[in-house]
Amino acid sequence: MTGPAEQQQIIRGHTTLTPVTLVPQIRLWLASEPMAVWQQTEQATGRTGLDPPFWAFAWAGGQALARYLLDRPDTVAGRRVIDVASGSGLVAIAAMLAGAAQVTAYDIDPLAAAAIAANADANGVTVPAVCADVLSDEDLPAPGTDLVLVADAFYERLLARQVLAFLDRSHARGVPVLAGDFGRTYLPRARLTPLASYDVPGLAALEDADVKHTTIWTLR
Repeated sequence: MTGPAEQQQIIRGHTTLTPVTLVPQIRLWLASEPMAVWQQTEQATGRTGLDPPFWAFAWAGGQALARYLLDRPDTVAGRRVIDVASGSGLVAIAAMLAGAAQVTAYDIDPLAAAAIAANADANGVTVPAVCADVLSDEDLPAPGTDLVLVADAFYERLLARQVLAFLDRSHARGVPVLAGDFGRTYLPRARLTPLASYDVPGLAALEDADVKHTTIWTLR
């Protein structure tokens, strides 16, 4: 496994610090084309079969949820927040900029954790990034957590089931949840209530349409 210095070199060597389309006040280290950065990452690490570089893109749900938090800072102001499947850290960074007391970002990809650190630094905020499978940790969300955030995590059946179980556990412990998603295949719509929607542009390289109408949901 590559160390921190090598991880930062991979991130900065294959991405560009770019304003996020729907939240231009936030800049992230982003790639322009998925397959190219995936291949470049495998070459740089000397490993094959790596997870896709979800951390290198600003996905629709994350952009919409970040916009929602910045537009409604009272949602996170003074709260202790966790961001699940954080990817680039976009949502976690937006929560900090909106006034959260602290935000911890979780992702299973060590390169995502490194990207979160780089992106948080680029935006002048502190976001601890934990490389761990938070969804299977029965101790989380821990006491004192005030809000759980997740975006773009309903694209696979098993993952969607695990995310929903984590959200249910959070809800049972009195922790509100917010999710950003445009309606992927395994989104559990029957369990969710829509709060707001945004048209997220500039997604032609990632999705089946350049603009995705994306919704912010909470658990019923």
